[in-house]
Amino acid sequence: MTTTLADIHAALGGVLHGTGHTPVARIAPLETAGPDALSFIAHARHAAKLSATAAGALIVPPDLVPLAKARGSCIETPDPYLYFARLTQWWRARQEALTEDAGAAVHPTACVHPAARLGVAVDVGPYAVIEAGAEVGDGARIGAHAVIERRARVGSGTRLAHRVVLGRDCVLGQRCIVHSGVVIGADGFGFAPHDGAWVKIEQLGAVRIGDDVEIGANCCIDRGALEDTVIEDGVKLDNLIQIGHNVHIGRHTAMAGCVGVAGSARIGAHCTVGGGAVVLGHLTLVDHVHISAASVVMRSILQPGQYSGVFPIDDNKSWEKNAATLRQLHRLRERIKALENRS
Repeated sequence: MTTTLADIHAALGGVLHGTGHTPVARIAPLETAGPDALSFIAHARHAAKLSATAAGALIVPPDLVPLAKARGSCIETPDPYLYFARLTQWWRARQEALTEDAGAAVHPTACVHPAARLGVAVDVGPYAVIEAGAEVGDGARIGAHAVIERRARVGSGTRLAHRVVLGRDCVLGQRCIVHSGVVIGADGFGFAPHDGAWVKIEQLGAVRIGDDVEIGANCCIDRGALEDTVIEDGVKLDNLIQIGHNVHIGRHTAMAGCVGVAGSARIGAHCTVGGGAVVLGHLTLVDHVHISAASVVMRSILQPGQYSGVFPIDDNKSWEKNAATLRQLHRLRERIKALENRS
């Protein structure tokens, strides 16, 4: 697909400097961009890279416009990274429009129950299953081998990739993207001990997911035991994330790969959780809490901020003693300094 800088400017705005006839065949990083590519520089501190890149055109902040104009055409914008994000969406939409099939349709091998309800222009891929009472909103796309169980609901414009499972009674909002292998609404891990065995606790809740949520490949989001597991609008989940039963995640929170959130944890809005981090069950994280990668959250966090920490595993009695000592280290350090100053 080839377009021009003028087409991009007309679609996304900004201030165009130079010729709009500059051809753009791809979007590329500064280091590998050629004369047919459009690239971006997010911050003025990267100005030195301007002289090294071979990009045919650039997206730059106001501070770099003079340097960018000296080498060719550019688009000025206060937030080049945001402009880049919107450019990728525009680019993908144009690519898909160019390669679109005849139109949305239910594949002949799909199994759609007569009591299911499909909106306008719904696309259902090969061997997908949509069970009784399920609802799929206008313009939704259901990938091959995906399963929408009974009474589940998919919002308009939402895309389910291949082999996604949306469990019974679960709700997925509008404009969501769910990548391959995701399971939403499997049973939560609930068992009562009895005479050395485990007795299953039936998970009677569901999962409610808001609008504009993106869920990475092979994530698992468990249904609630009695109340629902809830993921609010705009949440972004990376690949291989486990969300336990009855967890509540606030709007626009983002989690990197391999995060685990145990049952009944409540995570606020606009939080971030780094890759491989773990949040233990029944804890609360308020809004704007940021957890570093590989940290283990073992207590509720009630003040916004950045938090990090890993503590070595040990037998529980020793671990509790060491943890108690660790929490006193700063006070002990001050006492030792005071003693040294006396001598």
